[in-house]
Amino acid sequence: MGDVQGEKPVFFFDIDNCLYPKSTNIAPMMSELIDRYFETHLSLSQKDANALHFKYYREYGLAIEGLVRHHKVDALDYNRKVDDALPLEDVIKPNPQLRKLIEDIDKSKVRIWLFTNAYVTHGKRVIKLLGVDDLFEGMTYCDYGSDKFFCKPHAEMFDKAMKEAGIESNKDCYFVDDSYINTKAAYERGWKAAHLLDPTDPEPAHKSCEHQITSLEELRTIFPQFFKTS
Repeated sequence: MGDVQGEKPVFFFDIDNCLYPKSTNIAPMMSELIDRYFETHLSLSQKDANALHFKYYREYGLAIEGLVRHHKVDALDYNRKVDDALPLEDVIKPNPQLRKLIEDIDKSKVRIWLFTNAYVTHGKRVIKLLGVDDLFEGMTYCDYGSDKFFCKPHAEMFDKAMKEAGIESNKDCYFVDDSYINTKAAYERGWKAAHLLDPTDPEPAHKSCEHQITSLEELRTIFPQFFKTS
């Protein structure tokens, strides 16, 4: 008998630009809507809106955090006009290969959980369009409705994910994300992380964590202990 106290590890999956490829081009569509939101709500020129958007993205990992913090913007209104306004149905299609990959994960050995900086409506919409919405145990999302919300790479957001997924030890957390800063933060707190690079992404000067991959299929190779053997 093994250690009765041993908890089952949790594998956290990012959603955007991770479960679907960056080439889907949702990020540029979103950028345009974010800039438009900055222009309209803060009465800024396009150039200033763009500069502020990137400043907040760099500082907080999410443009909305800067908007709420400095401009008293209603985050749920922002979500409706940005994330929920994206024409996702036109660009995201069911992905049988992704479905097979997730189905091949052995749930007797690991639990799988979604971990996104988007709001719940966007996260649910994406996984439904990909045809994988029934495969995950739960989702930790950035709660735009709360008075003070955090997003990755903040420690509070990782704490929230662990609490919601019901796991106590950092060493039992596994994670894949396309973001350099998010995988770096995860790795530094003791998570086992994989940084997903798009084939078009430049190779970072220093790796953010122990694993750098260009396809989710590589998870089979780097974490073989979690996949059913055929």
